[in-house]
Amino acid sequence: MAEDIFATLPRLPEVTIESPAALDALLRNRTEPVVIRGLVDGWPLVKAGRRSGAAAREYIVRHARDLPFTVSVGASHSGGRLFYDDRLGMNFQTLRAKLPEIFAQIAAGEDKPVAPPIYLASIDLAAFFTGLHEANHVDLGGRTALASIWMGTRTRIAAHNDVPHNLACVAVGRRRFTVFPREQFRNLYLGPVDNTPAGRAVSMVDFHAPDFDRHPRFREALSYGAVANLTAGDAIYMPSLWWHHVEGLDPFNVLVNYWWRETPRWLGQPQDALNHAMLAIRDLPDDEKRYWRDMFDYYVFDNDAGVTAHIPEAARSVLAPMTPESAGRIRAFLLRALSR
Repeated sequence: MAEDIFATLPRLPEVTIESPAALDALLRNRTEPVVIRGLVDGWPLVKAGRRSGAAAREYIVRHARDLPFTVSVGASHSGGRLFYDDRLGMNFQTLRAKLPEIFAQIAAGEDKPVAPPIYLASIDLAAFFTGLHEANHVDLGGRTALASIWMGTRTRIAAHNDVPHNLACVAVGRRRFTVFPREQFRNLYLGPVDNTPAGRAVSMVDFHAPDFDRHPRFREALSYGAVANLTAGDAIYMPSLWWHHVEGLDPFNVLVNYWWRETPRWLGQPQDALNHAMLAIRDLPDDEKRYWRDMFDYYVFDNDAGVTAHIPEAARSVLAPMTPESAGRIRAFLLRALSR
């Protein structure tokens, strides 16, 4: 069933990039995901991984700081899927260990047909390594990006989205991305918001065995989906909020990604506003919810000149275009209100 789904979906568009200026232009102008073939072919880590998984691990360990790493370890029978169990707990354990110990466990299962999935997710390159990022990085121009490394065995990560823009570079192994536009969230059957495998709500659909009786609208999502099969040296650009299901397909896989926002850092997180709205508005009587929907449209989504035209410009405060100072006032007000 899984191969039928992935085989029938269209492939994402592909480009090649010849210069940092060309990459900058693509990242500024592109509004949909795209595969960038060979973007990081020259990385020493990519070259080590092409020799073997063991060579890649040896190269990575040489740069690792002597710190405990957080690692997720699943069950051998999970097929690499790091997800919920039957009671909506997690079907994996979260442990801490030094990187050589973790890599020794990966090496021990590398040639076995069935082995527990082992996954190090979103490890901050600057905090946990010395020199690794400097030797293996993408020039993102003036963007201030968080650079992270993801390492592990064969894994399946449920469809989710991220608020920042994402440039994900495959350094070792192969990865498959299955992507959907932002507005397809209703057809992906999202799970809990506050109890998630990795901080973001995920699709409850098993892409390797979709239950169309239980999730019939997933067929609609598939009509908008696309697939990208990446090998070492390739990258994919994922604009903010696009949904993506990610699989590591080889016994050892490494991905380096960059997250950044085009909006100022001092702006709040939209997910926090959604969570607060669920707390404050969702369970109100319908007539009151209609009022608050109108208020959100007035102050947030429409936000036209009529909101402030009758208020002297110097007195518009947080109704004026946001600044670091007015953002700080709102944040302080919220902290006081939430602490009562």
